[in-house]
Amino acid sequence: MNERATLTQMMPAEAPPAELPVETKLSGAPAFAVKGLFILALFYTFYFARSLLLPVVLALLLSLILYPAVRALKRARLPEPIAAALIVATLTGTLAAGLYQLFEPASEWMAKMPKVAEQAERKLATLRRSMEQMSKAAEKVEALTAVDRPSAKRPQQVVAKPPSLVSRVWGGTQSIIASAAATLVLLFFLLASGDLFMRKLVRVLPTLTDKKTAVAVARQIQTAIGRYLFTITCINFGLGLATAGVLQLIGMPNALLWGVMVALFNYVPYIGPAVSGTILTVVAFITFDDLSDVLLVPLVYFTLEIIEGQFVTPILTGRTLTLNPLMIFLSMLLWGWLWGVVGALMAVPILMTLKIFCDHIASLHAVGEFVSGKTRLPETDGTAIA
Repeated sequence: MNERATLTQMMPAEAPPAELPVETKLSGAPAFAVKGLFILALFYTFYFARSLLLPVVLALLLSLILYPAVRALKRARLPEPIAAALIVATLTGTLAAGLYQLFEPASEWMAKMPKVAEQAERKLATLRRSMEQMSKAAEKVEALTAVDRPSAKRPQQVVAKPPSLVSRVWGGTQSIIASAAATLVLLFFLLASGDLFMRKLVRVLPTLTDKKTAVAVARQIQTAIGRYLFTITCINFGLGLATAGVLQLIGMPNALLWGVMVALFNYVPYIGPAVSGTILTVVAFITFDDLSDVLLVPLVYFTLEIIEGQFVTPILTGRTLTLNPLMIFLSMLLWGWLWGVVGALMAVPILMTLKIFCDHIASLHAVGEFVSGKTRLPETDGTAIA
């Protein structure tokens, strides 16, 4: 009996079950909240820093398109800085020449705006009379149901005078010129530096696997986005040229201006062609008196758009653009809201970059599956990061 008591005293007492730390218990919800706050902060940064980020992102996309030309000039024994300066100067000259060619038709169209407004008002006179009758009827109903208060005095309203059209146009022009200059300067440095950034990135990464993955991701981004942007640029140029030629044959004024508009808006899938068709229909309605001529313009344009969208683009791009159409539309809405028209133009390349990153990072494969137009997880050739 004494031995059993002695053994009982020698055995260590069972410790009560340790409670999990508060951080472990609540780690799920706060982690999710922190991620959500980080995403919101990221979008707020994109929105408020758009004047700084837009030239940087645009210069990066242009460098992906133009770097093969720098590489070709480098193989021709031309140093990279000189090749970059030559390409940037050629791009600047081409843009300046294009703007100069468009300045005259744009000025003519702006000068004809009062006359065009009179023509539109005359054609819409019947509709306006109907609307005026409806407005008068609504005013009569409102007068019958209103309660007058003769003793009450309405407070005097102070209306701030909005800025004039000239000041707004001048301010917008200054902002565009500054952004274009910053983009061209950044583009020169990106092209002149060559693979310097890639070498620095490979040097700072700790493991050989991370170095291989970084090189694979960078090469795939450069190849896929560069090929996509170059192909889409050629397609849009051809569509704009065909549209301008057909509109010139129909008798549409300023056909070159509308062709350039079609080429630029076609960078925005779905929304761009719809906006171009609407504008061309309105201009045709103002320009032509015959209904058949008015309907001919959107008919011809949408025929060209169907040929481009259903045949030319799928044949030339192939499997380059394997993205979810819903995600493309949502991406355009998001970046258009954050960065305006330029953001909508860059929405698809940004989405392609996100997809490539998700394909090479194991923890983001689920996001890549939603972004991709495929029905299975893409292969990563063993270069995924866990």
